[in-house]
Amino acid sequence: MAKTLAILTGGGDCPGLNAVIRGVVRSAIGRHGWRVIGIEDGFEGLVGTLRWRELTLDSVRGILQRGGTILGTSNRGNPFSFPVEVAGKIEQHDISDSVIQSFKSLGADVLIAVGGDGTLKIAQGLFEKGLSVVGVPKTIDNDLRATDITFGYRTAVSIVTEALDRLHSTAESHHRAMIVEVMGRDAGWIALESGIAGSADVILIPEIPYSAERLCQAIDKRRQNGSRFSIVVVAEGAFSAEGDKVLKASADNNLGVERLGGIGHKVAQQISDSLSMETRVVILGHLQRGGTPTPYDRILASRFGVKAVELIARGEYGRMVALKGRRVGDVEIATAVSQLNLVDPDGELVRTAEDLGIMVGR
Repeated sequence: MAKTLAILTGGGDCPGLNAVIRGVVRSAIGRHGWRVIGIEDGFEGLVGTLRWRELTLDSVRGILQRGGTILGTSNRGNPFSFPVEVAGKIEQHDISDSVIQSFKSLGADVLIAVGGDGTLKIAQGLFEKGLSVVGVPKTIDNDLRATDITFGYRTAVSIVTEALDRLHSTAESHHRAMIVEVMGRDAGWIALESGIAGSADVILIPEIPYSAERLCQAIDKRRQNGSRFSIVVVAEGAFSAEGDKVLKASADNNLGVERLGGIGHKVAQQISDSLSMETRVVILGHLQRGGTPTPYDRILASRFGVKAVELIARGEYGRMVALKGRRVGDVEIATAVSQLNLVDPDGELVRTAEDLGIMVGR
């Protein structure tokens, strides 16, 4: 029976999303003769006026190397907690039944949801309500435990590493401590791996609450040994043992999600106050999400897209594609979102950093 596949990209954008879309379209049409449509702007495209487009072989030509997503994305529009204005106030309503009806009105048989923890939890909820769903993991934080790695992560690490390479010369020239704030809400993989690759002197991650006193001691020791500058990489979710995570906005907003940001400036102030050392803060922010994906991420994303179509051909729904070792397999979405992939504070990668002389917060 002919199938119509629908694909959406949810959550933050990252390099490799277009490669997934391309992989799905080329495999679905070329191998199976199926139809593919793209839902625009994540789950928001299924709320109110439907936003979608036909995806053909022509429409995915030339997108493999492009960053972002041709379908658009959003970290809003959770159908299980959708903001609705009632009597001048914003209330969170469950509109998932309406979203499912909208999806079915498109004539689609299966939804391929490409996203991180939040997007996949929504996908699992829709699957439990009877929608045929296949998940594809996407997050530059690399914080989904069910897959060894997520596409977009390698590109983000490369971007941060290049930034660190460039910052070394200016930090050394001016004898400054350069604090580089990178993404990583709960997991410090980007900070840890880019810090090792970029020859950082200090790496601060959420999994290891740092000691401000020891941080300053480590930098002061470098000065005493003749190194009058330091490079500090700090994940946005890092926090000191004496305090909480630094927020730009609390969870009391329409999204119901706190916004992290500002830990870089806090660390800079701690160093400046303790050591009377000139500091500068660089917040890489969305630079880590943008631009051309690395060859690794293009290949992995393409494999994920093809595997998602393979699962649909076998009628295996409620599952997410996942890399295990060298092989792309699959797991239940429910299992994939049950536990985050966090850095082991006593693991080999942290020990490697410490043995290289990098202070990791303790």
